[in-house]
Amino acid sequence: MGQIQKSSLPALAIAAIGVVYGDIGTSPLYALKEVFAPSHGIALTPANIIGVVSMILWTLTIVVSLKYVSLILRADNNGEGGIMAMIALASRAVGRGSKVYPIIIVTGLAGAALFYGDGVITPAISVLSAVEGLDVATPAFRPYVLPITITVITGLYFVQKGGTGKIAVVFGPIMMLWFGVLALLGLYNTSIGDPRIWSAFNPAWAIDFVYRQPLIAFIALGAIVLAVTGAEALYADMGHFGKKPIRLAWFAYVFPALALNYIGQGALLLARPETITNPFFNQVSQAFVLPLVILATAAAVIASQATISGTFSLTKQAIQLGFLPRMTILHTSVKEAGQIYIPFVNWAQYLLVVAAVVGFGSTTAMASAYGISVTGSMMIETIMTFFVIRYGWKYSLILCVAATGAFLFIDILFFAANFLKIVQGGWFPLLLGGMILTMMLTWQRGRNLIRKATEDQAIELKSFLKSLFLAPPARVEGTAVYLNAKSGIVPRALMHNLLHNKVLHERNVFLSVRNMDVPWVPFSNRVTVTPMGNNCFAIEVRYGFKNTVDIPKALKLCETHGLEFDAMQTSYFLSRHSLVSDRSAGMPLWQEQIFGAMLRNASDPAEYLGLPTNRVIELGAQIRI
Repeated sequence: MGQIQKSSLPALAIAAIGVVYGDIGTSPLYALKEVFAPSHGIALTPANIIGVVSMILWTLTIVVSLKYVSLILRADNNGEGGIMAMIALASRAVGRGSKVYPIIIVTGLAGAALFYGDGVITPAISVLSAVEGLDVATPAFRPYVLPITITVITGLYFVQKGGTGKIAVVFGPIMMLWFGVLALLGLYNTSIGDPRIWSAFNPAWAIDFVYRQPLIAFIALGAIVLAVTGAEALYADMGHFGKKPIRLAWFAYVFPALALNYIGQGALLLARPETITNPFFNQVSQAFVLPLVILATAAAVIASQATISGTFSLTKQAIQLGFLPRMTILHTSVKEAGQIYIPFVNWAQYLLVVAAVVGFGSTTAMASAYGISVTGSMMIETIMTFFVIRYGWKYSLILCVAATGAFLFIDILFFAANFLKIVQGGWFPLLLGGMILTMMLTWQRGRNLIRKATEDQAIELKSFLKSLFLAPPARVEGTAVYLNAKSGIVPRALMHNLLHNKVLHERNVFLSVRNMDVPWVPFSNRVTVTPMGNNCFAIEVRYGFKNTVDIPKALKLCETHGLEFDAMQTSYFLSRHSLVSDRSAGMPLWQEQIFGAMLRNASDPAEYLGLPTNRVIELGAQIRI
């Protein structure tokens, strides 16, 4: 999703309901059913039903209302949120020289890796749980649940290339209708069900449930956390809508609707315990099940779309911060820079989602996998928040521990409860997250080794030019732009050009790209031009991790500095690295092989930088790592 034009607070709140709350809004489809799954051994007694619903309501209150809405939304990076914004904010607060800097990077990247796991399971469990309502309508639909689910998911991923801007305008109204239906269903079932369920708002019932059967309650936490899946989206999408609309949407509409629906499902279970097979769809009579399935599927698709778009955005940010290799990024909107499509990510995620649907086969089997990725992400965001408020906001240690310690304790309890389910499916997001984290750390380490090898052999640019022009080579017409990994040193491409072609262009530009740890760098601060004499110039171009890299557009900004570039007279020189194994460099062979494969399969640097392919010259260089 792109940066949404600021409008009225109510309009932004409605838009936020369509994007931010899709995931948490589909949790009533499966959360309560999974708590009372036979494997948890919770008897369907009135005290247990009221106690579980009370735990869900207070989990929503503590985790979403207090932790995310009240605390974490305050930790914005120039108005932006999300795990990458948190990494940049926390790492900048402690400084690169700090001992905790590596801990922040690794912890933050682990959170990002778990988000990728979440991005696989959310479409799978959301769409599958919606389509499973067909089984409630009639058992004859049971054999078609998985095929219909895969068909819906396939269609969702096929439309990504064309962009979702045109259909996104209906997300808000559909989700407004969805939450309205959740609230009405809750009110209806409490009116015909057991009114004792209203006492679930009293936390004493949750406390009593834990006190009476602590082990059972601990195991139940692994499913209760499903009620807050998607809570991290409040923080991730903060830059799109702002804090006030997200908070207004939650307290005025989303939270009341969710609370009423869980209360309604609880009232239904008190009156008819046999409806535990699917308490959500059993809230309506047979005649209304099919329309509710259609609406639930639409809500699940919207929830999945937000996750897919979030995965694209996270990948782009990780690339620009140097944690992933370059990938082909297509822009699906001429108006919204944030609406992007990454083919590799789209189809890799699609295959994993289909594998999860087929492999797990039901929401009950998938719930174990979902819980561990969600609780892991929440726990990491709490840890990162501590570093931000301690080192960035300079709050006292006691206050920081008090502000995050209680939330961390709850997160650890949820994570530990889900950790018991590793064999049942929890291994899936951990394995996926571990693989992605390994790739991120490998790419970062490999790039650092390349940078170090390059700098060790580097020649200072200013002194080189001074000696070069004592006896200058022949000069030819046009402008040569040498892309430089680091400003102030001689680009390898220049050395090779002089060695093999023995000429120098009439005008030479040494351009370096600097990726900043802020979301956006404005045009006014995008470029810096430094004259170096003899019609040579050093240019630094700065991008935030949410900006789109486009070197030709950046060069147009140099007109204010007196530099104009004729596209047909400008050539771009790039250095392409080929790796040579050096066992003394310190990178293990397995990691070196992974890095080499990632480097070979990275997208064309000219494409990533937005360079015209017919004006690019690549010159090779060997690097030992």
